[in-house]
This record gives sequence, structure tokens and C-alpha cells, in this order.
Amino acid sequence: MITLKDIEKTYETAAGYSFVLRRINLDIKEGDFVTIMGPSGAGKTTLLNIIAMLDTAWKGQYHLDKHAVHELKQKERMAVNRQYIGFVFQNFNLLENLTVYENIDIPLSYRNIKSSERAGIVCDTLDRFGIVGKKDLFPGQLSGGQQQLVGIARAVAAAPRLILADEPTGNLHSSQGKEVMDLLKQLNQEGTTIIQVTHNENYATYGNRVIQLEDGLFVENTA
Repeated sequence: MITLKDIEKTYETAAGYSFVLRRINLDIKEGDFVTIMGPSGAGKTTLLNIIAMLDTAWKGQYHLDKHAVHELKQKERMAVNRQYIGFVFQNFNLLENLTVYENIDIPLSYRNIKSSERAGIVCDTLDRFGIVGKKDLFPGQLSGGQQQLVGIARAVAAAPRLILADEPTGNLHSSQGKEVMDLLKQLNQEGTTIIQVTHNENYATYGNRVIQLEDGLFVENTA
């Protein structure tokens, strides 16, 4: 599903160029649940943002399914992003001036889906995540765990083939974190490919592969 070849990311500093990622080569099959681990500053979130096509300033080759992402213009990349990817952010990234219902509807509004169909999808998603009673509330009225559930619901509403999760449990209590990880595991068992970044070794075991990053380089890639 995903092939990365010689991916590199640099920043220009007063002393010259500094590498954030170097010689990243990676193959991810459809249905994988991959965990990326490593110390702070290792390049984990940067790698996730490149896969999500949120970061455009990198070198190398990136294939997602039949798409050669490195050859696409930014507008074309965003179209591929909307077709394939759901992103779960550590800090939720919900729109504060929109209700839970409206936040979940946002990714659907980017697609060519009739409003009546969108309403059905949102209602089904609210029901699946057990947040029907929260649909008219705003993010500021929710707990951190509830906000993260809404963030995941928003990410999966459009049935993406790939979910990218950046420290999805980082701001949650342990019981809330386990609930989120159990949900991601269920989605993976239903066929969704998942790539998560985490510092939590217990949550890393939810996946079938662990990738260790250090100083922008792979130091270990285990099944």
C-alpha cells in the first residue's frame, strides 16, 4: 500500500543543513498496524506528516497505492489525502466553533457526497462511538477522552483505508487511552491500515510491526 524510498527531510540553519529524516525506506502492506517509536526529536511526527501529505518539503519517492505522491502537485496530493487518509491528532484539533456533529461532518463535506447521505453517515458514526448524546455540544464542553473519541470518529467517518494517529493517547488517562487503543485495534481488524506514533510500549504491542527512529534514521524495524 505504501512504499517510501530514500525519504529525506532537512532544515536550513546558520551552520548549514540539518537532517530531520535520512534514507528512510519503508514498505507498509494494506492491513498492517505499524507503530513508530523513538525519542523526542527523532523525526516520528515529521514522518507521519509526510505520509499524510501535510508536509511537502522533502526529497525521495513516495508511492501510496497506485499514486506516485512525489510527482503530484499539492492540489492533487490533497485529493489523494481525502480519498485515503484519516488523521488522529494528539491535541484533538477539533474546530471549537463547531458542534460534535459538525466536526464529524467536515471530512465528508470535502467529498462528493449528498447532504442526506452525509447525515446518515454522521448519525451512524455517532452511534458507533456512543456519542449520540454529545452531538450538539462543542469541544470545550467535552472531556479530553470524549474529544479524542470525536477526533477518531471524524477520522473514520469517511471510511479511510489508512488511519494515521500521532500520539492518540498522549493527553488521556490510562483508562481512556486503553479505550482509544482498543478502538484502533478493532478498526484494524476490520481491514483499516493504521500507522501510529507513540511513546507507550504497552500500546505499541497493539500493532504487528514496530519501527524505531533515532536521529532521523531507522535503527530497528521488527515484525
